[in-house]
Order: sequence, then structure tokens, then C-alpha cells
Amino acid sequence: MAGYLLKRMAGAVLMLIAMSSIIFCLQNLIPSDPARALAGPAAPTETVARIREELGLDQPVAVQYGRFISRLVHGDLGTSVRTRQPVASDLSQFLPATLELALVSLVCGVALGGFLALLRFAFPRFGILRLMIVGAGSTPIFLTSLLLAYFLWFRLGWFPGSGRLSAETVSGPTGFNLVDGILSGRPEVSLDALWHIALPALALALPIAVAVCRSLGGALHDVMKQPYVRTARGKGLGEVRVLLHHGVRNAATAPLAMIGLQVSLIFGNLIVVEQVFAWPGLGSYMVQAFASADLPAVLGVSMVFGIFYTAMAILMEISQSLADPRIGL
Repeated sequence: MAGYLLKRMAGAVLMLIAMSSIIFCLQNLIPSDPARALAGPAAPTETVARIREELGLDQPVAVQYGRFISRLVHGDLGTSVRTRQPVASDLSQFLPATLELALVSLVCGVALGGFLALLRFAFPRFGILRLMIVGAGSTPIFLTSLLLAYFLWFRLGWFPGSGRLSAETVSGPTGFNLVDGILSGRPEVSLDALWHIALPALALALPIAVAVCRSLGGALHDVMKQPYVRTARGKGLGEVRVLLHHGVRNAATAPLAMIGLQVSLIFGNLIVVEQVFAWPGLGSYMVQAFASADLPAVLGVSMVFGIFYTAMAILMEISQSLADPRIGL
């Protein structure tokens, strides 16, 4: 296990270096000037040149990248061009909202996908269920978000359409309103946070649920035909126990691999969903950074997403190995 973790950590470091290099190269190909964006469109050329010199943008790309790597080794992500605050400080402010949304949507997506897979296995001729799954899987994330916002917020008013809380914010050790409300003895805050996170979490959870449902349903179809399942039935075990104890566990490898793939997609979907529902997370922060040509902020968010994706990939591989001992690390 230790050798596996060391190997994956080394691979993660190489991936982050390659990703930051690509972003640096793309930034220099894009016709945008962070100094001009910071100074304003009407600022004189001398002001723009002074800002470029202060930010080090007048130096070669290799020098800028070397300076970034040197600061990164010491835990310094640089200063945001747009907010004039340290990027690490901005990330600590927006990261909890994104993590809370991502975790809730991942849990909801896996639970909903597992339930739909079992329901589909129990009622294989239920055509409406299959049609609903295909429809949900074929709908782009931006359209799903807009439809949920239009019907469940604007038309029916069942859920709020923006923000994390109705009024005041709550301070706590985790930064997750769902948890901090309970820790501070204010369950009404947790309920309000749950009410606000429902729509964006559902929009993110639907693609995950469809992917898990399809992979788990197909794996169950093959596993339930294996000889050990017939043996379990011959011993007098009930169908529900056979399905849960012998079917789901042995069919879990494919859904776990699919969850690992969905984690990589959820970070891209977060940008869209946070914009639609005005969720104050890293997705909204990154969109504003792109609009301002804020390279330090873009690099900081990309590094955070890369780290969490690598951590989730390692976790999924370990889970697959535990579910199926034939899969070695």
C-alpha cells in the first residue's frame, strides 16, 4: 500500500506540473492583457506598463513560470490580479462552498443511481423508468440546471434559486453550513442550507446517478447469472439478501470505476451549476478570473481541482481493490 501511494503521489506531482505548464502556455496564446484588465480600458499606456512591470508580466514566460514554481514550493500561489488578495486566501474563502456542493451531489448521485439500478433490475420491463434514465443522461448539465431553476424555483417556488443561506452566514470549524449549523446548536441554519443546496446538488447528481445506474445495472445482470448466486439461492437465502450480499458487492467494481470518471466531470459541471444558481464557490471565482485574465487565480483553482481529482482517483482504486481482491494496487 505504501509503495502504491508513493507512486501515485509522484504521478500527481508530475500531472500538476504538466497542467500548470499547459495553462501558462495557453495564457500567452490568448489575446488578453491582465494589466489592461486591472487598469481599465481607459487607462493610459504608461499606467498599464507600470502595472505589467509590478506583476512581472514584462518578463519572459519561462521566468514567470519559474517564479510561480518557486513560490508554489513554499505554498505561495501568488496574488490575484482581480482581487489583489493572496490566491490562497481567496481559495480558503470559496473552497468550502464548492466542497460542500460536490460532496452532497456525489453522495446523492451514488445513492440515487444505486436505487435506480436495483429498481431497474427488479422491474426490467418498466419502460418508463428506462426512458427517464435515458432522458436524464442525454440532457446537458446547463439545460438541466436551467429547467430545475425555472420550474422548482421561479414557477413553483419550492426551493430557493441562489446563494447558500437566506440571510446571515454562520461561522464554524468546517466551513460547511450543513455541518456548522449542527455544531453551533442552530439546526435551523442546517435546514436552510439544505434547502439552498437542493437544486444545485440535484443538477450535479443527475449525471452521476445515470452513470452509476447504467454501470451497476449492467454488472448486476451478469453477476446474478454466476454459479455462486445459484448456490446461494439453493441454500435458501432470500432474493433480497442474495441481491445485496452477493450481487451488489461483486458488481461494485464497474460502478466504482464509473464514479471515478464522474468525479473528473463534476469539476467541469461545477462551473456551470455555480453560475446558474449563483453559488459562491470556486466555479464562480474561476469564471471571474477568466474574465479578468487573472492567471494566478486560474492556476490556483486548477491546482486545487487537480489535487482533489487525484485524491478521488486513488480512493476509488483502493475501493475497487477492497470490493474485488483480484484487483491489485
